[in-house]
Amino acid sequence: MTRSTRIADTTREERIQIVAEALAWGDDCGGCSLDACGIDRFYQPYIDGELELAELNMSRASATYVLGDAGRGERGASCVM
Repeated sequence: MTRSTRIADTTREERIQIVAEALAWGDDCGGCSLDACGIDRFYQPYIDGELELAELNMSRASATYVLGDAGRGERGASCVM
């Protein structure tokens, strides 16, 4: 069974571990501080219990990806290959 990553279901320490594991650092951090591990500051609002992971990921996706037709024109093919 998958454990919950929701803020309401986790402690701050568990959220640090969740982020570290998701970024493939696993147990390398031991008991060190967040700064010493170099965990991406992007996840700080989640760790601090301010925003859920899904909200952070959606904010990055909406700021990074642009919806467009990839130069195919309005009625172009759905595949660029």
